[in-house]
Amino acid sequence: MIPRYSRPAMAAIWEPQTRFKIWFEIEAHAADAMAELGVIPKDAAKTIWAKAKDATFDTARIDEIERETKHDVIAFLTHLAEIVGPEARFVHQGMTSSDVLDTCLSVQLTRAADILIADIDALLAALKRRAFEHKLTPTIGRSHGIHAEPVTFGLKLAVAYAEFARNRDRLVAARKNIATCAISGAVGTFAQIDPRVEAHVANAMGLTPEPVSTQVIPRDRHAMFFATLGVVASSMERLAIEIRHLQRTEVLEAEEFFSEGQKGSSAMPHKRNPVLTENITGLARMVRGYVTPALENVALWHERDISHSSVERMIGPDATVTLDFALNRLTGVIDKLVVYPANMMKNLDRLGGLVHSQRVLIALTQKGCSREDAYRLVQRNAMPVWRGEGDFRTLLKADADVRKYLSDAEIDEKFDLGYHLKHVDTIFERVFGES
Repeated sequence: MIPRYSRPAMAAIWEPQTRFKIWFEIEAHAADAMAELGVIPKDAAKTIWAKAKDATFDTARIDEIERETKHDVIAFLTHLAEIVGPEARFVHQGMTSSDVLDTCLSVQLTRAADILIADIDALLAALKRRAFEHKLTPTIGRSHGIHAEPVTFGLKLAVAYAEFARNRDRLVAARKNIATCAISGAVGTFAQIDPRVEAHVANAMGLTPEPVSTQVIPRDRHAMFFATLGVVASSMERLAIEIRHLQRTEVLEAEEFFSEGQKGSSAMPHKRNPVLTENITGLARMVRGYVTPALENVALWHERDISHSSVERMIGPDATVTLDFALNRLTGVIDKLVVYPANMMKNLDRLGGLVHSQRVLIALTQKGCSREDAYRLVQRNAMPVWRGEGDFRTLLKADADVRKYLSDAEIDEKFDLGYHLKHVDTIFERVFGES
């Protein structure tokens, strides 16, 4: 985790003190269940809670012990015994390290998912507000980066809203998928621990019992979680690139808010660069980079090896912290995005009416012209306009072959901008449930 790209709430989930607190709660809840089953004394379970519930674990001491034991969970349990005293002998009975590690990771990832879902909710709110603000602001739609037909800027934002609504659903599903608990012993057979202990811990930690584990929770769950983060990151990059293109000098239909005192370049005082969306693009690449290692973690040897462990220690915090930061940044960009409707209209008119070519094509076919001939007639009048040699509507009216099928008034009618926007309400109702 890099502090520059971290927000406190998400970063706190991955701090050592938080991790040790979760480890303790897993062990203490397991002790409660074992006490109820008569496996350990009830007084011992009570003492474990009483001595360590409000403890601040000494991370330096745990690190010191680990340097000798070369085992993080044993180091923690040794330190816990220093806090709890003799009753610590009843801690971790019948459990394996992965019971603690995997259940803890599930808790951390579900907490991270909750923050990310809230992040997307904030982004959705900003996208919806700005979409309705520019619902009928005409702009040019582009395919291959080239002018195609008119749309509205509100529709562009509605597309992003619908995409992130799907991403929210994906995150909710990923959260449910990862929220599992395994307290099943060395190879998942419950040979040394009652399954009821797992059920109790799962309920206490807000998880569900893993139906069948080995020594670990199956890693397809984690692969799905990180793959979902990768999809969210790709959606962020798509929207960020849209804004970056719209901010180009030759386009300038929208741009990031430029605050008082902000500097765009150390060399050129005039510069206003899309630095936030460029940053989001870079962060999205990083989040996607964590997906492949998560997928490769699925294939472990037999009941378990530890090849996944080092990967997850890195990608768990880094992917969630990075995505949290980037989502928050993107929300700020959308919320303060500066929009230039006049420039949108100027660019829309830039090709002298060529954006209405399809309407003319269809009109010619409806008047009896073959599609092949209609396409030829429209294209031969369009190409001079591309070269800056005239106005499309004027050229059409001057073309005797076109005039065989269409009158001046009929040609004029095909250049009505409102025709392209007539179903905006319908699309908004589909996306937002309201017009």
